[in-house]
Amino acid sequence: MTSLTLALDTMGGDFGPRVTVPAALQVLASNVQLHLLLVGNPDALSPLLAKADPVLLARLQVIPAESMITGDAKPSQAIRASRGTSKRIALDLINDNKVQGCVSAGQHRGANGTSEVIDQAAGGY
Repeated sequence: MTSLTLALDTMGGDFGPRVTVPAALQVLASNVQLHLLLVGNPDALSPLLAKADPVLLARLQVIPAESMITGDAKPSQAIRASRGTSKRIALDLINDNKVQGCVSAGQHRGANGTSEVIDQAAGGY
């Protein structure tokens, strides 16, 4: 496998960083060609990364995000308020050619709406 860099929205899902960060470390341990950009609140991520293997830490980077899209947000709200959110920043990293893909455990309505706006802005449709 050639090198692959993915953005991971660590703030999404029902349990956020306490699940996404250990999962990220586990997948890094099993895939030596993988690099991850963990997008989220550094204060929430740092304690979960504190005791991680330095070899794994060398293949990840924390990208700060100011906020997150909540699970109860309507797609229109998610789009309007998406700037600075972990999901939006993770998706922007694709548009900026810094990663090849994005993974998020967050609600899909907000992700879909936000990704469509980003795609349109980039001339996608």
